[in-house]
Amino acid sequence: MLQTMGIMMMSLVVGKVIITLIIDGLFQGKLSNLIIGILMKMNLSQAEADVIYQNVFRANRDVFQWIGFMLLFLVGYYAALSKTANYLKNIGDGIDNVLSNSKQPIELETELEPIAEKLNTMKMTLARKERMAQESEQRKNDLVVYLAHDLKTPLTSVIAYLSMLDEKPDMPPEERKKYIHIAHTKAIRLSELISEFFEITKFNLQNIRLEKETINLSLMLEQIMDEFYAVFADNNLTGNIYTEEDLMVEGDPDKLARVFDNLLRNAVAYSYRGTNIDVRAYGEGVAVVIVFSNQGEPIPKQKLQTVFEKFYRADNSRSSQTGGAGLGLSVAKEIVELHEGTIEAFSDIQSTRFVVRLKRLLPKGQRQSGGVI
Repeated sequence: MLQTMGIMMMSLVVGKVIITLIIDGLFQGKLSNLIIGILMKMNLSQAEADVIYQNVFRANRDVFQWIGFMLLFLVGYYAALSKTANYLKNIGDGIDNVLSNSKQPIELETELEPIAEKLNTMKMTLARKERMAQESEQRKNDLVVYLAHDLKTPLTSVIAYLSMLDEKPDMPPEERKKYIHIAHTKAIRLSELISEFFEITKFNLQNIRLEKETINLSLMLEQIMDEFYAVFADNNLTGNIYTEEDLMVEGDPDKLARVFDNLLRNAVAYSYRGTNIDVRAYGEGVAVVIVFSNQGEPIPKQKLQTVFEKFYRADNSRSSQTGGAGLGLSVAKEIVELHEGTIEAFSDIQSTRFVVRLKRLLPKGQRQSGGVI
């Protein structure tokens, strides 16, 4: 737009100068003699030619100036509009490129290079988001298939054992107790799988909202570890917690409890039996650092970021006997980031560690301004 206005203003200034010089020249010197000479060649006398020159050209000098000025203005205006139209067409072609599946980079005229860069960035961002959405949808569909397949096993077992109990009313008490226990165990597993189906259908319908309050994170972690005692025992694992006292944060207690619950369940699912699951919490400047560590199959380095994607499962198997719907770590990451914190994964042959950093709530006398988590 500025360039268009510049072209028009330049046309006006240059046009005015040129027209003034030309018109002034028409009525003076050689040009005026040339006009009179042309008139005389049309069978006019010298006197008649002088009269026509004076009455037509000399008397209407300003009119001729304005006519010439307007013609130059229209030419300049047309040139400016043509340039603008060409720019708009160029930008339109670039937008069409963004919306298409073309892999060709967007190239615009030199003056439009900043716009071309932004369009190329937009194109890459949209392509990346589309690819991630497709991958997430594919993982979701695959997991639904796996879970549907796994539903058959416990369901078949429950039906089989209940049928046996129904058909043999005189079954010995010990045998009846055994079958009831097996059917109950399979029914629990069936319930868990159905819950995972529910998680899959609702994960993208939720908008997580925080109800913040002051939280003693040390006490929360100790309480959660106590609640997991039976889970650790059932899986032949040992849970240990090492935390500084009175680590305070401001956050949503229910949501943060879900984060820690998800991380512990993930550790249980992927730990070698007979090993330890350790939780460490300590202050580090303006942050509280919580480290969840377990011993299990190492996560490949290239997959340490993808573990936080929806429906990702580390074992990539076609069974849901270990792990869950692949939402736990994704939900944990979303909640932590809503608390303006970070969560990272590290893994080697010795252990797998998930490190959570949250803003620390320091006593008034120790409050610090700024700082990086």
